[in-house]
Amino acid sequence: MCMTDPLADMLTRIRNGNMAKFTKVDMPSSKIKVNVAKVLKNEGYIKNFKLIKDRKQGILRIFMKYDADNSGVITGIQRISKPSRRTYVAVEKIPSVKNGLGISILSTSKGVLADKQAKKVKAGGEVLCAVW
Repeated sequence: MCMTDPLADMLTRIRNGNMAKFTKVDMPSSKIKVNVAKVLKNEGYIKNFKLIKDRKQGILRIFMKYDADNSGVITGIQRISKPSRRTYVAVEKIPSVKNGLGISILSTSKGVLADKQAKKVKAGGEVLCAVW
């Protein structure tokens, strides 16, 4: 299987796991996926994540978060910048997701950050995805 966009695969696994009410979702690990998972945890969209060592690249296990009605905390997750069409923004042009109810995750020179953190450290970059 040839995977040209591993981050889109991660977001799809999270989206599908959320719709199927899974408690956890497993995927192959990478640095960018771990950093995106850190941002999702810090912003309260997932319970936790864990790296599991194996003989290959490792497995990233994400523990999903649900509210009291058993509906997912993540109502939408969308890939913005794609391998075929990268999307870069300056600090002033960082997009607002659902009028501030969601977050944009950016890859900046200061690391992978949520939109509010990127504005705080005055760093623009590539808009990886939007979560609401």
